[in-house]
Amino acid sequence: QVQLVESGGGLVQPGGSLRLSCAASRIIFNHYAMDWYRQAPGKQRELVAGFTSGGSTNYADSVKGRFTISRDNAKNTVYLQMNSLKPEDTAVYYCAARYGATGYTYWGQGTQVTVSS
Repeated sequence: QVQLVESGGGLVQPGGSLRLSCAASRIIFNHYAMDWYRQAPGKQRELVAGFTSGGSTNYADSVKGRFTISRDNAKNTVYLQMNSLKPEDTAVYYCAARYGATGYTYWGQGTQVTVSS
């Protein structure tokens, strides 16, 4: 079935940067919108960044200007560049592949991002 493999998480100091990668397999990449979510302890999973059905990007207000989502269709990979990281960015980050025709979403296993000095 669909597999989403995330990488790039880890520990970083406040103000630092990380780039998360999500490699998708067993899908026709362009049939899916690729999104990034995160979930902090005790909080609901929230959309961080994603692509609309029209191909535009959208971001949570908390990350606008700091995070950038991109995708490489040739590599079936979506990225999340995270700059100026803050402790409140600490969360498990999830890659999601949303099928355009139905909205059905596949999820990765998540990768931990910890921002701490």
